[in-house]
Amino acid sequence: MPYLTIRIKKNKDGSASLACVRGDGSSTWQRQEGVLGAVFPPHDLSHYAVETALGYDRAFFGLIAAGWEISDFAAPWPQGPIPPEARQVEVLVGALDVDRMTGQKRSVAEFNEQVRFASSRDTGRVFVPRELTEDELARVRHRLMEVFAQWAAIEAGSTLELAFGSISDGQALRDI
Repeated sequence: MPYLTIRIKKNKDGSASLACVRGDGSSTWQRQEGVLGAVFPPHDLSHYAVETALGYDRAFFGLIAAGWEISDFAAPWPQGPIPPEARQVEVLVGALDVDRMTGQKRSVAEFNEQVRFASSRDTGRVFVPRELTEDELARVRHRLMEVFAQWAAIEAGSTLELAFGSISDGQALRDI
């Protein structure tokens, strides 16, 4: 899996920005203005938690590491349809977003039901949703708790930096 440095900046005006620097030095970024500055950092951190805890490498951050631009995930879809793995991760992240917004920590059965419901509404090609085990959901929630704590500790004007992927010799990277 290609290496990626993820930088999420908490701007003093309440906005945020996401910058991703690939192992080859190329990058993509997006500024998240207004309410999006509050919405996207937790959503992006949820992607990070799911993708790293469950080993996904062809979802949002994996595709960016492989050369996709952030804008490629929206119409007019310059890279073509979003791959099934990325859509799967999106419904998992959506279920985590529901938990965060409602303040509820649902059981694995309830969580998987939300994933099934969301995947049935997917406007792309039909895919079979992945049901998480209790252990997998616990790993994701633990990773999510770690990165949310790091984000909460960041002062306005500062940047949270995370590593995604692996060093060329295959050694796994840890959060920076």
